[in-house]
Amino acid sequence: MTRIKKNRHHNNELRDVVLSVRTSPQEERDESWISVLTSDPQRMATFSALMTLSGACLGPFLDSYHSAFGVLQYDNPIHISLWGTESQPALTTAWWVPELFGIAGFIIGWLYILLDQLCQSPPHRRTPSGPTILFGISFFTFQYWLSGILFSSGVDRATICAYMTTLAAGGFLLLDNTLAGLATSIATAIGGPLIEVGLLSILGVYHYADPGETGFFPLWIAPVYFLGGPAVGNLARGFWELLSSTSSSDRAERRAEYCKVCNGTRCVGCPNCDAQGYYVTYGRGVNCNACQGRGLVICRDCFSTYGEDPNDIQAIRDIMTRMPD
Repeated sequence: MTRIKKNRHHNNELRDVVLSVRTSPQEERDESWISVLTSDPQRMATFSALMTLSGACLGPFLDSYHSAFGVLQYDNPIHISLWGTESQPALTTAWWVPELFGIAGFIIGWLYILLDQLCQSPPHRRTPSGPTILFGISFFTFQYWLSGILFSSGVDRATICAYMTTLAAGGFLLLDNTLAGLATSIATAIGGPLIEVGLLSILGVYHYADPGETGFFPLWIAPVYFLGGPAVGNLARGFWELLSSTSSSDRAERRAEYCKVCNGTRCVGCPNCDAQGYYVTYGRGVNCNACQGRGLVICRDCFSTYGEDPNDIQAIRDIMTRMPD
């Protein structure tokens, strides 16, 4: 009975110590979602700026393939030679195109980060390597280029659409294959063309050489938008991971080299079972659910020592997987 009273005494403490045991999956997703938006304002601002700048810089060069191959024409184009010539400039765009692609980069980037938390995307998908990110952007560039080549070569719409759809599906499975990525890519494939309908019908600042099945553009545009999801999304994941690692490292260096309570191990003895992994009740041993029989739980003092967010469930899970058995 003494042991049972002691266990009850520790209940409130255990809710803070072992968050992954005391919260439901839905509560964990909600807390993760909120922590992304509240844990580090500087990281949020830097990430937003990087995604907007990336979209504004890369997008017009991709779109320029369609101008070069006659897929579309701007009413008031801006020609920039760079490594090209006056007759064949490296960049053909309009003043509003970088801004539009910048907004797209911002939206797609944040959709990926937030939906990764909500859908609990696998860790290896949320932390793509540098080569994976570069390959995704290159693959998306190839798709853009190929669509222009096929159009200028007189290939029919259905064939171009089949090629673009195959590349979009294969690229998604290879580069992403997550629920978060699928939702974002579908939203991009639908939202992008709808925005174009508005630009074409209301502003009329450019036009497609082939209005296609829609009367505005050919349908093969949609799978091109779709592949932009994983290409931009993995870039966003890479930026987010880099900024997360940098901010955590900076905070740790400012505060302390290691936590004095746990001596840098990130774990302490479980107070529920006195670090035994089990406790005795009514004459028999019972496996401790708080520490899952390991006798160790995450050190709460580390949150303040390293400046980490105690509501970041995914980060806590990552730390707990590195605990000794």
